[in-house]
Amino acid sequence: MSATAAVLGKVGLPAPLKEIAGRRWDVIVVGAGHNGLACATYLARAGQRVLVLESRERVGGACTVEEPFPDVRMSPCAYLAGLLHPLVIKELGLPERGFDWTPAVNGLFVPFLDGSSIQLWDDDARCEEEVRRFSPKDIEGWRAMNDVIRRLRDALRPTSGSSDADPHSGARDLWIGDAPTKERLEELLSGDAEAHSLLFNWSMAEFVERYLTDERLQSAYLGQGVIGTNASPFDAGTASIRFHHSSGRLGDMPGMWGYVKGGMGMVSFYFCDAAREAGAVVAPGISVARILPGEGVLLESGERITAPVVVSNADPIRTLRMLDADADPTWEKKVRSVPIEGCTVKLNVLLRELPNFTARPGTQEPHHYGQINAPLTKAEWKASYAAARAGHLPDKLWCELYFQSVHDTTVAPAGLHTMSVFAQYVPYAFASGSWDDHRNDAKELALSSIGRFCSNLPEAVVDAQVLGPPDIEQKVGLTGGHIFQGECLPAYMWSNRLTPRTPMQGVYLCGACTHPGGSVIGINGRNAAMAILRDRNQA
Repeated sequence: MSATAAVLGKVGLPAPLKEIAGRRWDVIVVGAGHNGLACATYLARAGQRVLVLESRERVGGACTVEEPFPDVRMSPCAYLAGLLHPLVIKELGLPERGFDWTPAVNGLFVPFLDGSSIQLWDDDARCEEEVRRFSPKDIEGWRAMNDVIRRLRDALRPTSGSSDADPHSGARDLWIGDAPTKERLEELLSGDAEAHSLLFNWSMAEFVERYLTDERLQSAYLGQGVIGTNASPFDAGTASIRFHHSSGRLGDMPGMWGYVKGGMGMVSFYFCDAAREAGAVVAPGISVARILPGEGVLLESGERITAPVVVSNADPIRTLRMLDADADPTWEKKVRSVPIEGCTVKLNVLLRELPNFTARPGTQEPHHYGQINAPLTKAEWKASYAAARAGHLPDKLWCELYFQSVHDTTVAPAGLHTMSVFAQYVPYAFASGSWDDHRNDAKELALSSIGRFCSNLPEAVVDAQVLGPPDIEQKVGLTGGHIFQGECLPAYMWSNRLTPRTPMQGVYLCGACTHPGGSVIGINGRNAAMAILRDRNQA
């Protein structure tokens, strides 16, 4: 049993603050999100004296487990695992700690208002059969669309690349270590114009329209190109978001996503167990006011804690604030050049029964075991994005739904179900009024956007927690409520992403703002730890 999970991440101070502040530390990690905890584990295993400071009482950041309703356990933000790196899983011993996940092989179910629907199974044979039934003329295009994703994944994340191999080796997993340059990526993709365009150029609309002709089938995929991204599926580069979310190799199942037993926050709890077992000290409920390069940190309570190295797992804007006048001006300019205003609203919903979709009736059907989209037409996508950019709630939201409780009965009382709703677009700031004024409207909009495809919503809803971008910002400390610590579009990825090393003495980054980008990956924390250890060995 995970010691961290036993207290739902509220591990408490291991010693009085005065005692902690008086010790000698080699490294201070600011923020106990999953990447910060992973970084701390690797450093502590290498013999470094590591202190992890977390402003909240609970560890895990956006990937944690809370009880939004009595006896109901849900992660406030993160919901599925897919990009969690196999190397981190292995090295931190997650299976031995209890890590267990259920692949969402039932894939993506999409109903339509005309009564038709499609279930895009994460099994090529079953999915092809479904596509053949739904739109037989698109079979060849569907195969070609999947093939270009497969080719790109194999070029950049080959199965044999699971170590810090020679960066010039074609067999290297490019998520590990320093980010490759665009020139290196282009070299690897030489001769594959489609893969190059997918990674750098295409909008999601261009991508689906290139391979598919049925407009319903196109719209079924459009949302996969804008997950957590403040851009329209008609904007250049959004197809790369689809690729990013298809590039995982969890469980040797390329592109597969799934449900972690106990909830996504269990990943952070296992990381915390590993960090403390390695000798790192995790201290929640302690807020850092300033990062003092080369010296340590100043706490909001006034104490100083010294260490030659400080690693920030906070987003780059919050890191800038903590650095204050000590931030390098050129680095600050780069940080501020990355868009970081979120456009997503997260609903954590308690249900009396699962949604009954009129296109495929029933409340315990195969589609409830995968992911479900409440789609938008192309016109609705454009109008929705434009409305949010203008500071208004749109008429309809694109919603993606997940039901942890169908895979894991421990997360809710008998007879009840959990539904995680990830939806966009919503404004960070409204043209008139605040999120307090509009939160209930956002809830009703999300539920009605789903409910138009169902016969039992919102009647099946017992309760719902609504987190708009400012709520996410306040709750888990992500500036702008941006779930990836900044956009993951091509202009901000690979060697254009922020690096673990900063120009400030002894200051590093380890969060989603670094390569290889956002989601629950863990390799960001490992990459930062390896950079720190290399720098210390060379000093």
